[in-house]
Amino acid sequence: MAKSAKSKAIKETLKLCRLGIDTYHENVAYLHRECELYRAEGFQALSKVKICADGSHILAVLNVVDDDSIVTSADLGLSEEAFTKLGLSEGHLVSIEHAEPPASMNAVRRKIAGERLSQNDFYHIISDITDKLYSKTEISAFLVASGQTDMDRDEVLFLTRAMLESGEKFDWNESLVVDKHCIGGIPGNRTSMLVVPIVAAHGMLIPKTSSRAITSPAGTADTMEVLANVELDIKKLHDIVRKHRACLAWGGTAQLSPADDIMIAVERPLGIDSLGQMVASILSKKLSAGATHLVIDIPVGATAKVRHMRQAQRLRKLFEFVGDQLGIHLEVIITDGRQPVGSGIGPVLESRDVMQVLQNSIDAPADLRQKSLRLAGRVLEFDPDVRGGKGFEIARDILDSGRALEMMDTIISAQGVQKIKFELGKLEHEVLSPATGVVINIDNLQMSHIARFAGAPIDKGAGVDLFKKLGDSVKKGEPLYRIYAEFPSDFNFSVALCERNSGYQIGKKDQIPKAFVEF
Repeated sequence: MAKSAKSKAIKETLKLCRLGIDTYHENVAYLHRECELYRAEGFQALSKVKICADGSHILAVLNVVDDDSIVTSADLGLSEEAFTKLGLSEGHLVSIEHAEPPASMNAVRRKIAGERLSQNDFYHIISDITDKLYSKTEISAFLVASGQTDMDRDEVLFLTRAMLESGEKFDWNESLVVDKHCIGGIPGNRTSMLVVPIVAAHGMLIPKTSSRAITSPAGTADTMEVLANVELDIKKLHDIVRKHRACLAWGGTAQLSPADDIMIAVERPLGIDSLGQMVASILSKKLSAGATHLVIDIPVGATAKVRHMRQAQRLRKLFEFVGDQLGIHLEVIITDGRQPVGSGIGPVLESRDVMQVLQNSIDAPADLRQKSLRLAGRVLEFDPDVRGGKGFEIARDILDSGRALEMMDTIISAQGVQKIKFELGKLEHEVLSPATGVVINIDNLQMSHIARFAGAPIDKGAGVDLFKKLGDSVKKGEPLYRIYAEFPSDFNFSVALCERNSGYQIGKKDQIPKAFVEF
């Protein structure tokens, strides 16, 4: 009893301290090694702790500090995420104790052993992840286990349903709510930022919420953020869509399938993106955003995320199975994934390409324009008043007339024009052709790596500007592309990477690989 009373007294003396450290979706607490409670309770670095005060509590991962300038022995420091989540002011008295591990970790261990999980297993895992009961290490274990053991189609359905029910859901009270999504893996593929204004200008409801980049140099949200605010709360997002029939926002702040955003934060540094998790991520987000009809773009190519037609067909069937079970009408389209789409790779460069297409500029990338019109046309054909095969013409007329640009300007204004003027990185390096001939291959993965090494998407002005595409003639010494970076370290890493492998192959025209497309 004496020890318990002493521990309680010690807990009451810890003062809350806001440290201003960004730990991105993870609660982290900081305790001084000389803190009496640290020694008395036997805490260890990276253990999970429960922090309580005034009837509220959070769980956090513990870091141990030896520097009084960070926290003193009388303080408990919290990261920005943890401080915001706890919702108390600095100096508030808090208690700290060991946290019990989440019960759902037993299911994760079974999945690691190769067992098939039930719907209830996935409900409990996703619920605990959403409630921040998992550390990033534990989330990694779940992601690797469910990715490596290759979930069957029922497990993918169970995971999707659990993620869908973990957060908010929009109900637009309309029978036709459309959306479009690409599975990724192709740099510069910013078709969503063109499809949305075209479709909205036609009058269809298209509430587009997107993720930030996982393994790519830019996601739709990263690129749209160059032009406008993408972090909208639920009320503002709802009001914008109701008034203007569209938005281009990040799904994270809207709390749509929040477990997905937490897991994406772990997937990003690990480079994990398994097919089952991808299907669950995409469909949970689209369903929670209220979509009733969805076009899925699966690019296929030797260096795309999906490299063979048989894999694309398998993925298509998985999307269709889960979509059918959850009541969303799906059209899955297989597109050309042999090379990047557009000219720019990285947020600033990709936003430039999008605006050039919307402005009908002579400099606009033809492939980005054409693919966007094809996809927009398929979405427009969900409209019962649009005859099959006529969607492309309608989309082209909307773009050529300037109505799509007008709608994009409206969306940007409604979400809030970006106040920061992002510029291209000040450090530049041109990669030259090693021979005379024709471009016969562009490695999507390598070009993504070069752009990411240059700093994209964290540095929005970093990336790669392509001068040559598949089938283009090139002379020895002619520039193939230009790298942009803001910081010398990123610049040097990127240049060194492209010197080992430029991502381009020069040869003869008959060596260009054929495309698998359904347009």
